[in-house]
Amino acid sequence: MEISLLQWIGYLASIAIALSMTMSSILKFRWINLVGALSFSAYGFLIGAWPVGFLNAFIALVDIYYLNSIYSKKEVFEILEVRADNRYLIRFLQFHEDDIEKFFPGFAYRPEMNTVSFFVLRNMAVAGVFLAHRDQNHCLSVGLDFVLPEYRDFKNGKFIYLRLRDRFINEGFTKVVTEGKSEKYSQYLSKLGFEKNPEGMYEKELVSAHPQGV
Repeated sequence: MEISLLQWIGYLASIAIALSMTMSSILKFRWINLVGALSFSAYGFLIGAWPVGFLNAFIALVDIYYLNSIYSKKEVFEILEVRADNRYLIRFLQFHEDDIEKFFPGFAYRPEMNTVSFFVLRNMAVAGVFLAHRDQNHCLSVGLDFVLPEYRDFKNGKFIYLRLRDRFINEGFTKVVTEGKSEKYSQYLSKLGFEKNPEGMYEKELVSAHPQGV
């Protein structure tokens, strides 16, 4: 049986709506739901089902409203430094163990390795955790840069590697080095300006090799 163009629009809209319901990230949910709602709205108007068209047009407007609120909202980022043996830190890692494993396969917490340990706070809510240590040649070696699902919009990464850059430099670090242990984490690093070196590690320079004026 040949499927018409209208039927394809209806099927694709249904798939988009169903897919949006599986998203843990509110940002991804809104974007995918918007695509589904717009498709369903167009489908409803094209087949003359006005309630379907108007209802989904309203849902699309709601998605647009919340997306605009998300992108225009000014968030306050802070860090909360903790000791390597902090009980909340250890419990946090245990609670999110399965999710951490997806991005950092084989991760095992080693308190003695963490000389730089802090939570990233967004409007005073814990959004992620950052664990690292000082390596040779003034490198900041990152062991874990984990972000909770609802905050995976790259803002955490930009805060750490851009806004905290001067802080790291003042502490004597010249570059950040980490291992891309999963495809998703490697993509995250690439989008934040990390480059893969010959040893297969990802690194990002904090201090330019060619300072301005030289």
